[in-house]
Amino acid sequence: MIRITELRLPLNHAEHELRPAIVARLGLDDSQLLNFTVFKRSYDARKKAAIVLIYTVDCELADEAGEADVLARFAGDAHIRPTPDTGYHFVGQAPVDFFTAERKRPVVIGFGPCGIFAALILAQMGLRPIVLERGKSVRERTKDTWGLWRESQLHPESNVQFGEGGAGTFSDGKLWSQISDPRFLTRKVLSEFVKAGAPEEILYVSKPHIGTFRLVSMVIKMRAEIEALGGEIRFEQKVTDVLIEDGPDGKHIRGLTLESGEQLATDHVVLALGHSARDSFTMLHQRGVFMEAKPFSIGYRIEHPQSLIDAARFGPNAGNEILGAADYKLVHHAKNGRSVYSFCMCPGGTVVAATSEPMRVVTNGMSQYSRNERNANAGIVVGISPQDYRQDGKSEGPVSPLDGMAFQRIWESRAYELGEGAYRAPGALVGDFIKRQRSKVLGSVEPSYKPGVTLTDLQQKGFGSLPDYCLDAIREALPAFERQIKGFSMADAVLTGVETRTSSPLRITRGRDYQSLNVKGLYPAGEGAGYAGGIMSAGVDGIEVAEALGRSLLGQVGDGLPRAT
Repeated sequence: MIRITELRLPLNHAEHELRPAIVARLGLDDSQLLNFTVFKRSYDARKKAAIVLIYTVDCELADEAGEADVLARFAGDAHIRPTPDTGYHFVGQAPVDFFTAERKRPVVIGFGPCGIFAALILAQMGLRPIVLERGKSVRERTKDTWGLWRESQLHPESNVQFGEGGAGTFSDGKLWSQISDPRFLTRKVLSEFVKAGAPEEILYVSKPHIGTFRLVSMVIKMRAEIEALGGEIRFEQKVTDVLIEDGPDGKHIRGLTLESGEQLATDHVVLALGHSARDSFTMLHQRGVFMEAKPFSIGYRIEHPQSLIDAARFGPNAGNEILGAADYKLVHHAKNGRSVYSFCMCPGGTVVAATSEPMRVVTNGMSQYSRNERNANAGIVVGISPQDYRQDGKSEGPVSPLDGMAFQRIWESRAYELGEGAYRAPGALVGDFIKRQRSKVLGSVEPSYKPGVTLTDLQQKGFGSLPDYCLDAIREALPAFERQIKGFSMADAVLTGVETRTSSPLRITRGRDYQSLNVKGLYPAGEGAGYAGGIMSAGVDGIEVAEALGRSLLGQVGDGLPRAT
């Protein structure tokens, strides 16, 4: 087959016009084109009045000789090439009688996107994983999460962060990533999602998303497949300790202790903890598992009318069904040296309460598949380094990997105070924030955060809602973003605090074999270990970790496959 990239057609072209465009691009008669498939469709909106669609298509010609002739004629054209193999190929397969009394089943801790795909690949390889999820099944978890949003009742083990599906379940359901993907593992993730009930369009649209409601039913179907293949998922099973044994070649994982007191023997553990498993991070640190502090970001959620963003991005084409609700990606380098950027932008969505600890406030964003809510929201966050959050008061030397969690807790607790309790979030109008004054009355933008927003001064002297360097950088960035999106610094737009869980505050460092640097058999994975950021990259990381674990269990050496980065 032949792949064409960068095939451009007008936004409102008729469906039947795509085939003639392909035939013309290849210089063929129509009869020579047997079939074609759209692999990817994106758009170029730089000229708002003349937005164009950009296609990548795979073409099947009537005979192999014709394909060879086309490839020869376009040998110097980078946009006409043989179609690559995008199928997934397992690194191995266990025989039916593989597990014995001596050979222990692998364990996956955590059942978010990374844990789901790690468990799924292991199950599809015949390796019958045991999954331990500290939270509840997704249906029960959804009820508990709504309990916080509607009734201010937090369930510390069942919320936006913990439970089946992980933090990605209550998000925009974005299914794209900027990782390098030489093996097309993202295609494997998308294909499994489609098999579980996602719309087939996620296979070809440029920025696919699913939304919370669809993710819930998909997670249940993926769980069922893992179980049908011999895997086992245990909910409300919190791991409280790891059993590590010294050997002649170093330390090895030998088992886990659960909160119930049960001990589970295993030699292979995937740590797919998620970025909010603070007690687990502390336990692993106490047990000597190597980890290090890493940068992350903190800030606020900002809300605008979605119609404003649509008009700014698409001009007269705003509202076009193909384009959908507009998103944005913004970056500003402030005078104080800080970078301010938009994070996890949710078109037509809502701001949600995402705390997992009592008397702390954390915000995040989510949206449904339709993306038809009134407001657009995004994190406006500032990058911070370990030196910013170190807790020992020193100016040099290594930073404790647990210091980032302590720093997050400071600002999450402060947000709870400024919100005046009951998990209400502190908020301010953008116009007031820029003028350094307290907000008292809402304008045209109604904040979507539940349990509710308390208008206040986010920049109180002495102890505001964020460090002074963050406040200064954000205050400078908002008018600067106006130059990219007209209306972005509108006075009535709302800031809601605080966004602290943009990524894990530490990295459980691993080697090229995907195992912990100092504990064999322990496979740090996904967002919590510092190796992913979002559903897609977490899913891909789960696949690669499962492959590495599978090779170890099956007695294989590394296969030299390129990695997603």
